[in-house]
Amino acid sequence: MKNTQQLENSNINRLQLYLLVTPVLGFFMAMWILYRQHRSPQHRAVSKLVITLTMMWILGNILLQPGTEIGESGTITLLLINSLLTTSYFIISLGLMVRIWKRQPLWLPGISRIAEKVVGKHL
Repeated sequence: MKNTQQLENSNINRLQLYLLVTPVLGFFMAMWILYRQHRSPQHRAVSKLVITLTMMWILGNILLQPGTEIGESGTITLLLINSLLTTSYFIISLGLMVRIWKRQPLWLPGISRIAEKVVGKHL
């Protein structure tokens, strides 16, 4: 009986982490987790990572958008950079999902450190 409950809790925990690293939608769940402060340290760390990744993606899109509308010469280049940024965001999220499936720690070099320092300080 106890092993069945642990297995079910483990599966529920993994499902919550999958939903948390879902691109774009996971951002809102991550914000909810950090504001409620009732989750495990693992959920809080993943929430900080998700918020950092999403904010980097949004900021990149915001900074590249005016350049595509102003000039004609670099429009294709900026649109290509923007699409690479978006593709990278989705591939990183997919990679995090694979790491959850393999039961590996969710840690990204550099980004995890930024998440703990910046997002952890403000939320």
